[in-house]
Amino acid sequence: MDILNLAAFSQAEPSQAEQFRQLQRQLRDRWQSIELFDNSENDILVIPSLSLDQRELLKIEGAHFYEERLLFSLIRLRNPRSRVVYVTSKPLPSIVIDYYLHLLPGIPFSHARDRLLLLSTYDASNRPLTQKLLERPRLLDRIRQALRPNKSFMICYNSTAMEQQLSVELGIPLLGLDPDLLYWGTKSGSRQIFQEAGIPHPDGSQQVWSAKDLAVAAAELWERHPDLQRLVIKLNEGFSGEGNALLNLRSLQEVAPGQTSHAVRVEAIYRGFESLSFQAKDETWANFSSRIQELGAIAEAFIEGAEKRSPSFQGRINPDGEVEILSTHDQILGGPDGQIFLGCRFPADPAYRLQLQEMGVQVGKNLAAKGALERYGVDFIAVQVGENQWQLEAIEINLRKGGTTHPFMTLKYLTKGHYNLSSGLFHSQHGPAKYYIATDNLQRDSYRGLLPHDLIDIVAHHQLHFDSSTETGSVFHLIGCLSEFGKLGLTSIGNSPQEAEEIYNQVIATLDQETTAATPHHAYLGTRFTATSAGDYS
Repeated sequence: MDILNLAAFSQAEPSQAEQFRQLQRQLRDRWQSIELFDNSENDILVIPSLSLDQRELLKIEGAHFYEERLLFSLIRLRNPRSRVVYVTSKPLPSIVIDYYLHLLPGIPFSHARDRLLLLSTYDASNRPLTQKLLERPRLLDRIRQALRPNKSFMICYNSTAMEQQLSVELGIPLLGLDPDLLYWGTKSGSRQIFQEAGIPHPDGSQQVWSAKDLAVAAAELWERHPDLQRLVIKLNEGFSGEGNALLNLRSLQEVAPGQTSHAVRVEAIYRGFESLSFQAKDETWANFSSRIQELGAIAEAFIEGAEKRSPSFQGRINPDGEVEILSTHDQILGGPDGQIFLGCRFPADPAYRLQLQEMGVQVGKNLAAKGALERYGVDFIAVQVGENQWQLEAIEINLRKGGTTHPFMTLKYLTKGHYNLSSGLFHSQHGPAKYYIATDNLQRDSYRGLLPHDLIDIVAHHQLHFDSSTETGSVFHLIGCLSEFGKLGLTSIGNSPQEAEEIYNQVIATLDQETTAATPHHAYLGTRFTATSAGDYS
């Protein structure tokens, strides 16, 4: 091909990134409002791929079962004009699918089932589902044949170059982030947006790529704040707190600012990395430090406080650029230093939930101006500074469907309710305000060996299921994870915070009774949630 023809070919063939953006523009053309969009005639392709660093994912027990977390999307089938194609690495048990379809009031089971296509790669390897799909052209053909091009869109857990490629190969738009914008969901990118949007956040360093540079950054941060007691060391692309570690400066007071030179301080901090307190189980400095050169890392001031909480904001940037408030939560954290996400309560405390909304929208507008689309979350630290007074500090932005996504969307789809911006409460279509407690980490050794059928039997016998007449009860997820790991997720919905907690605790008490009360509770989620549960988080 000569140079002129090559130039013409290049102009005729847009890049994958440009093809992806052209497809996303279709969503903007079709968009009217979220209510009209959700109730229109659509084919929805659900790709619940955890397209994250697989070595970091291995730190989460049963991570490959997290493809089940987006099964709340099946509740979209309550719209009789919707069709859903749900793809997983391994086939889902039929009883799990039946469980979700029976949650749909007013929709015959057979009608919903006829509009659902389940597909699988039959590949249990530790690789992202999207990668497995791209390696199977015949399966891609089946998906193409099942979708109507002008009435389809794709949703996923998070968006990377692989999801971009899949969108282009299938010729349907992704209702999700352009992967070129992923930087804004990293630790350093989050800090930059907080700075631009004027959102309070802890002091910290720029992104670095070596342990030596990290020690320099940590020393400089300590010198700016000589009273610091601890620093948080974060992998730039860590998630759920698994990529965090704590550096205890109280054990390094002999090299504190004013006591010695900068160079000596840097060297002492570098040696001190060997004694980091890691959030992930079985993590080592050797492994953690090897990830720094791949993912980058930052040092950040740890926020101390006698009474601390970990609230979060969840929003959505619609295809028309509008920033929509979805929810606020108080996160429930655990792990060695209280930085691992275990669950959440909805809504966040009234003392600060409206302030969370305000700050969350500011972040959303900044993201929208950069071209971001769909769901985003902002995590905060709340420190009590007076009676019913809290100081909020933003910690990080999540540009993916996180642990607060599926419980809220489950509530929304089941109750057809609406979020009240003036109060921060969610009301069902029948009027009452709704509250819930949710977790991905209800885990007991005694639960191991429980099959999905066993769980459904227990739930039915003790009437623990969600009751569509009262719009209260529990909805379960990660059901497939139960037998191998003794791990289960659930969302317990009530008409008051107390009722939601009672429903949740009833589930625990029943499952413990049905297995064995003598087995020690799991180290991460060993006690029932109480209204005061909150861990240290950064």
